[in-house]
Amino acid sequence: MERRKTALVTGGATGIGRAAVLHLARAGFDVALNYRSSADAAKAVAVEAERCGAKVLLLKADVADDAEVRAMLAKVDAAFGGLDALINNAGTTIATPPKDLEAVSVEDWDRVFAVNVRGLFLVTRAAVPLLKRSPNAAIVNTASIVGLRPGPQPLPYAASKAAIVSLTKQFAGALGPAIRVNAVAPGWMEGEWMERMLGDNYDKLMERRAKATPLGRCVTADDVAEVMLSLIEGNRFVTGEIVVIDGGFASTT
Repeated sequence: MERRKTALVTGGATGIGRAAVLHLARAGFDVALNYRSSADAAKAVAVEAERCGAKVLLLKADVADDAEVRAMLAKVDAAFGGLDALINNAGTTIATPPKDLEAVSVEDWDRVFAVNVRGLFLVTRAAVPLLKRSPNAAIVNTASIVGLRPGPQPLPYAASKAAIVSLTKQFAGALGPAIRVNAVAPGWMEGEWMERMLGDNYDKLMERRAKATPLGRCVTADDVAEVMLSLIEGNRFVTGEIVVIDGGFASTT
């Protein structure tokens, strides 16, 4: 019997993480689903993934805490005996407008970087020994278009995504040829994350962005997960790349 493929998705309970878990499950992966506080949502995603035939390991852990991360990867190793793929998707932000510098507290800044940047490093470091057992190991990081160009996002969030772009390239050099490392950079994405960011202006601004996008709509979580899966399952000679997923908006404006 052929060994089932395995993956770890951090921040897998909602949004892009949820879509990634389900795409992996449909593609024949067993999935370790990490979450920090969204227990009910994580359980619901696990049920959906199990209906696709996947074994799902639910793992509550703060990716910014090294001890919790190492304990999480030990559980993954015990359950799966290795990893074929890692999706570093866990992330957080604040609601402070980018022009309001004084409103950004040091505590908020540090927490965004702790989760988005330190967390990505800690999980990757702990996962490397497991990934190296796979003949086609791949890491996909969730960056953002605001990590590549200015955008209306809070300053620590945008800066943390730029750090992820840099780390992706650094990891590609450090971990090749055994492990491929790429990132996705979504543009304006439909759903709860942007609803929080845009507030009452969500519908109007998303419609405006869609009209200005060559492909006529804004990106969805499923669009992002589809590209993530492609970077894991195919693209065997691609590493260190940042794939922009925005329907062509950044390339044409």
